[in-house]
Amino acid sequence: MSKQFKRTTVTAALPYANGPVHIGHMAGVYVPADIYVRYLRLKGEPVVFICGSDEHGVPITVRARKEGCTPQDVVDRYHSIIKQAFKDAGISFDIYSRTTSEQHHKTASDFFRKLYEKGEFIEQTTEQYYDPEAKQFLADRYIVGECPRCHSQGAYGDQCEKCGSTLSPEELINPVSKLSGAKPEKRPTKHWYLPLDRHEGWLRKWILDDHKEWRSNVYGQCKSWLDLGLQPRAVSRDLDWGIPVPVEGAEGKVLYVWFDAPIGYISNTQEMCAANPEKYGSWEQWWKDPETRLVHFIGKDNIVFHCIVFPAMLKAEGSYILPDNVPANEFLNLEGDKISTSRNWAVWLHEYLADFPGKADTLRYVLTANAPETKDNDFTWKDFQARHNNELVAVFGNFINRAMVLTHKYFEGKVPQHGEPTDYDMATLNEFADVKSRLEGYLDTFRFREAQKEAMNLARIGNKYLADTEPWKLAKTDMKRVAAILNMSLQIAANLAIAFEPFLPFSAARLRKMLGMNDFKWEQLGQTALLPDGSELGKTELLFEKIEDDAIEAQIKRLADIKEQNRANEFKPAEIKAPTSIEEFDKMDIRVAKVLECQKVPKADKLLQFTLDDGTGTPRTILSGIAKSYPEPEKLVGMQVLFIANFPPRKLRGIESQGMILSAVDADGQLVLVQPSREVKNGVQVG
Repeated sequence: MSKQFKRTTVTAALPYANGPVHIGHMAGVYVPADIYVRYLRLKGEPVVFICGSDEHGVPITVRARKEGCTPQDVVDRYHSIIKQAFKDAGISFDIYSRTTSEQHHKTASDFFRKLYEKGEFIEQTTEQYYDPEAKQFLADRYIVGECPRCHSQGAYGDQCEKCGSTLSPEELINPVSKLSGAKPEKRPTKHWYLPLDRHEGWLRKWILDDHKEWRSNVYGQCKSWLDLGLQPRAVSRDLDWGIPVPVEGAEGKVLYVWFDAPIGYISNTQEMCAANPEKYGSWEQWWKDPETRLVHFIGKDNIVFHCIVFPAMLKAEGSYILPDNVPANEFLNLEGDKISTSRNWAVWLHEYLADFPGKADTLRYVLTANAPETKDNDFTWKDFQARHNNELVAVFGNFINRAMVLTHKYFEGKVPQHGEPTDYDMATLNEFADVKSRLEGYLDTFRFREAQKEAMNLARIGNKYLADTEPWKLAKTDMKRVAAILNMSLQIAANLAIAFEPFLPFSAARLRKMLGMNDFKWEQLGQTALLPDGSELGKTELLFEKIEDDAIEAQIKRLADIKEQNRANEFKPAEIKAPTSIEEFDKMDIRVAKVLECQKVPKADKLLQFTLDDGTGTPRTILSGIAKSYPEPEKLVGMQVLFIANFPPRKLRGIESQGMILSAVDADGQLVLVQPSREVKNGVQVG
């Protein structure tokens, strides 16, 4: 951090109130954000920690219809679950509010109006699907039909939940409205767009030139978006759940959730400051003062919104500061598989806290140790148990317990007299003399995994010191030396109580109570006179208790049951279609071709552009929606594929596609190209 700031505003991504929070969210966003905020508070730096539930958008309306309740019922339920789980996990927000609050509706509306009046939006009319019976435009999730991949019924306009394919409404076979069953029609509708292309110049300099210190995964994703060229993005949509667009002629339209959600950081800060102005002062100082540092903690799926879109919104408004850093994490997997809320493949935070009472710190410790800071990482229950038992219990807890028990045994629970340090004592002191500067080096650069490892190293030093000096043996001959050894051990314990405060707040508080540490400051870290001679210690307690195998086996069995259920539900062969004839089959001209080139289509997540040698001497271009199944398209070059040659050409993303490449949908939803069993001449027909 080159510039010095007076204060810091820390935001954590607003969790979507469509379900509970899981360990992937915790590892990616909330634990690292809380560590950072607790660290700044411990240093005495002014900081606020802002979050709240994101409560608008289509998925919430879909869940409400499915459950036969209102969207407000859905968000009320999950807001309560999420807020309580965060509190129980020690996530120390200064405010946790919500985007359905009156304050947020006003703030988001005012923000839109200011940009609207400044001419920062463009208006465009496009054709979108409309339900003529329900008399409303349809979000993709409200359009269902036959999946073009696996041919199961009931696929949504954005995804088939049977085979997992990403879709668009145009691809569905016989699409109908989920609201009324009517066939949807394309109708024109007007919306407002934020022209991101106008902001591309300053964004490129601000990010690529001025923020090269950002994490490589963040910087790289931003560069990729900027290199592709930014496009206008709709800030409104046709929906009845959300914040109404506050301009004339916008009836039935609400602010797009991506636009209103980040404004929630601002509205929540306003709410916090209004409720406690003596403590927090004016909200403007946290959002508009150039002496304030703004830091967003998010997952990698939110990088573009917090590094490109939201800054463009703030810049367009004109009076706000821009984020100084966005330490986004990658994803955490579970037992080798991607966490999936729809498949219930997750460890839900509120359920973990119920299953492992009093062990919030263990989860925080393990998630930090496995933090997906620059690449995806994995959580396993066996690793969870091993880290708890072998590190928290056997290293940290064991050292504290031995130091406390010996002091109570030999010195009636009072800090014994410090003595003249021996050479070995001096060597041990030197090992942790610079622990404060090392921890600061990691924490200031958002390297929380390394910081926690450094804090645990202090416990390892203490354990080794006690093991090497063996005060229980010296007690027979040299109590003065025993006093000096235990004094130093307790001073190391006091250092641990400070060092682990950001990481393990519950355990650190219990340790300070045992040590009688009423006052403590970050600046004391590394000192060796934190506990005065003769001061009274509290009662000895075990900081951590061993986690037995049966508790872990129960969690592993639960996941195995979920996987088995998912496997049973994932794939059922589609029904055989109605009988056809050889004459109908002969109408399809299926041929073999070799892939000459293959690449992703810019700004189209699922499209690959194939250039084929079909034997005619003229390369053929075909677009295929299989990008999700083939993330490295260059590896397809040289492969022979089957394609339908006599499909009429059609334009996709401005590119003419001349046919259809054949693929099969596997049981896991992956698309697999159909190939001849051995190489044949390009252009030969399949018959």
